[in-house]
Amino acid sequence: MRVLGLDSATNVASVAIVEDQKLLAEVTFNSKKNHSARLMPMLAWMLEEVQLTLDDLSGFAVAVGPGSFTGLRIGLATVKGLAHVKNKPVLAVPTLDGLAANLEGNRGLICPILNARKNEVYTALYRWDGSENRRLTNYMAVNLETLVAYIEKEGDEVTFLGDGVPVYQETLLKMLPNARFAPSSNAICRGAQIARLGLEKLERGEVADYYSLEPLYIRESEAEVKWREKQQNGKEE
Repeated sequence: MRVLGLDSATNVASVAIVEDQKLLAEVTFNSKKNHSARLMPMLAWMLEEVQLTLDDLSGFAVAVGPGSFTGLRIGLATVKGLAHVKNKPVLAVPTLDGLAANLEGNRGLICPILNARKNEVYTALYRWDGSENRRLTNYMAVNLETLVAYIEKEGDEVTFLGDGVPVYQETLLKMLPNARFAPSSNAICRGAQIARLGLEKLERGEVADYYSLEPLYIRESEAEVKWREKQQNGKEE
């Protein structure tokens, strides 16, 4: 089976194709340029280079969040459109699962952190159990103090990765002097991991309903918060 993986949840835009356990191709840009204008040309070029068409794929995997609200909507809209046109299954992969997969086999705790702003990170804790990453917590949007409390409760060394690291590394080292950080080249979201995890879901029959599939936001957007506050204030009046 061949699965396309797409991740546009952060500043990284990444597409990849895996065939069984083999990575056929991956195209990744780590920049802030417009994902909506970039993804389809990236995908078209990649397919041409490996001499495949969308009809040759078994399914479409997408990073569903958490992450950038705009980036997530772009990624899901792209995959939903392709899946609908080609009548192929959609595989929903949480962004943090895909990011943590970069450190499979790592000793101790694996802690992906995405910058959620407002002094919070999107995160979850993982541990390699010898065959797969086992998630130890819920997907969360928390401040560093709360995250460190979760880590200290597990009582193990920890390795951080993700776009939250450049923002919070100095603070984390003050709180956890023995913390480790993945090399920057191995710390970004990758379409290859989304494709591989999506293929595993496809093999298990864990197919998403692309009509009802929504991003995993974890918390409300700023616009939603303001709208809710406005509604509440209106009722109070």
